[in-house]
Amino acid sequence: MTTITVTLKLFAAYQEAYQVPEMQLELPADATVASVRDRLITEHPELAKWRDLTRFGVNLQFVEPETQLKNGDEVVLIPPVSGG
Repeated sequence: MTTITVTLKLFAAYQEAYQVPEMQLELPADATVASVRDRLITEHPELAKWRDLTRFGVNLQFVEPETQLKNGDEVVLIPPVSGG
């Protein structure tokens, strides 16, 4: 099976769960942005509460969850953040 590698930038709750600001992920070639989110939730179930509230970015553009990823993409998951 063909795979792609993306850079995942983590913010707020996602960064707290993983304790890193970014990481590399190897994914199936047909991966979508939503599949990245779902993988993180599988690894850290406490993130499930953000499933429907998270916005997605690929290469500095907001995108829809079903957006297909390409090798080398930079993916950002943006959960809601409280002001302060």
